[in-house]
Amino acid sequence: MILSASRRTDIPNYYSDWFLNRLKEGWLYVRNPFNPRRISKIVLSPDAVDCIVFWTKNPGPMLERLGELSDYAYYFQFTLTGFGRDMEPFVPHKKKEMIPVFQKLSDRIGSERVIWRYDPIIFTDRYSPAYHLRAFEQIASALRGRTFRCVISFVDLYRKNKREMDALHAYFLQKADLTAFAGALSSIAGSNGMKIYTCAEALDLSSVGIEHNSCIDRALIEKITGCRLRAVRDRNQREACGCMESIEIGAYNTCRNGCRYCYANESPEAARQNSRNCDAYSPLLCGAAAASDCITERKVKSLRERQTESYEQTVL
Repeated sequence: MILSASRRTDIPNYYSDWFLNRLKEGWLYVRNPFNPRRISKIVLSPDAVDCIVFWTKNPGPMLERLGELSDYAYYFQFTLTGFGRDMEPFVPHKKKEMIPVFQKLSDRIGSERVIWRYDPIIFTDRYSPAYHLRAFEQIASALRGRTFRCVISFVDLYRKNKREMDALHAYFLQKADLTAFAGALSSIAGSNGMKIYTCAEALDLSSVGIEHNSCIDRALIEKITGCRLRAVRDRNQREACGCMESIEIGAYNTCRNGCRYCYANESPEAARQNSRNCDAYSPLLCGAAAASDCITERKVKSLRERQTESYEQTVL
């Protein structure tokens, strides 16, 4: 199985103690967000977990504890944008703090295991296409040699973020202008040894050298693990998403980054309140199981193909 940690919250930044404690215990609980009385027990044996995919805006709290992940394959999706505190109020200063963290993480685990996400891209009066191109170039230059893949996306409107997008007077480019903008990003990335991919975007940007991305990527995981995987597309994601099936272990309304475009929180206040109920020693990320909850152990197994020939021998 693949663990997603997490699309719903920033586990490396705020809940790394909880996560590493759960790895030591060998299991955790995940509450169903659509049926809160149902809880799944997930066994975290290294024999069953093929790879852990971390999603974060700040993996700094995990940097000195990466050794505790030694029994697992993993990689990081590291979001690093050009937005300021008006958009991402609790993300540390990018140039002074986050770029150095990215560089340190890459130096420790390898540039292929740190994916740079410049997403979502939002156009406003302040954050114009020209602004994004300048910010992207500055970050790409600083990350040269520390990553080879950059993932972009353009903001989607959800019920949870529509009010904020309206307040920001966010606007959208016409297809031709958007393609030209993306082409400029692609050129900057290429000059810094990177290739750009899109995340869950239906728009075809192949004409400017940008391919569709799978954030939970079969080819990358096979390369990291050295094993072929029996994997299927995740049908629970958006139609344009090409990710492999994974088990999501996060919880909505718990991320304290406070990003104005967030779709995972009802409000910053809800996230702050819920985070107060997070116990680093609880099986659940947030809160505790009640007597009335229905707890079921989810059947999990490795997706690795069992074969006598190694993956490296097969592809060479």
